[in-house]
Amino acid sequence: MNQTVSYYDEHAKEYCAATVNADMSFCRDRFMACLPAGAHILDAGCGSGRDSKVFMEHGFAVTAMDASGKMCGEATELLGQKVLQLSFAEMNFLNEFDGIWACASLLHVAENEIHPVMENMKKALKPQGVLYASFKYGTEERTAQERLFHDYNESSLKELLEVHGFLVCDIFITKDVRTDRAKEMWVNALARLK
Repeated sequence: MNQTVSYYDEHAKEYCAATVNADMSFCRDRFMACLPAGAHILDAGCGSGRDSKVFMEHGFAVTAMDASGKMCGEATELLGQKVLQLSFAEMNFLNEFDGIWACASLLHVAENEIHPVMENMKKALKPQGVLYASFKYGTEERTAQERLFHDYNESSLKELLEVHGFLVCDIFITKDVRTDRAKEMWVNALARLK
């Protein structure tokens, strides 16, 4: 994970420029539809702050966090509010959020570290809280461009969520919204805490 965080620290400005305008509305709208008005959302691994900004514009309270200090700086500037520099392993929230948005972030957690991270997510949610998570589609754990990726498919993601007490509401496949990556596929999940 340290190597992955270092990558984002080193490439924060260019990564934010490449992703801040990516159209994630299809997934965001499905997530927001699961939440009550004014819900408190944790943007876990917020990157540029793109999605936090939209959530705030829709009247949600947002806590944004990222493990990369440089990414936190970029997101703080975009949002006009402090972004927490925090890794998934360091999360220590308890029954605080109606929803957690983990868009293209949990994919950097190694298989041997994912279970305590999922427990941290679970603890952070209020009863009946909703988790959105997305991963590159596949079955591998690999390093690419100095970053660790752990890929999931429908069955492995469903199993991961159910093991941690989530009721899977929907699992769906999407194409990467960036035009230069249109051939890359993603597996997305919406799950509610039982």
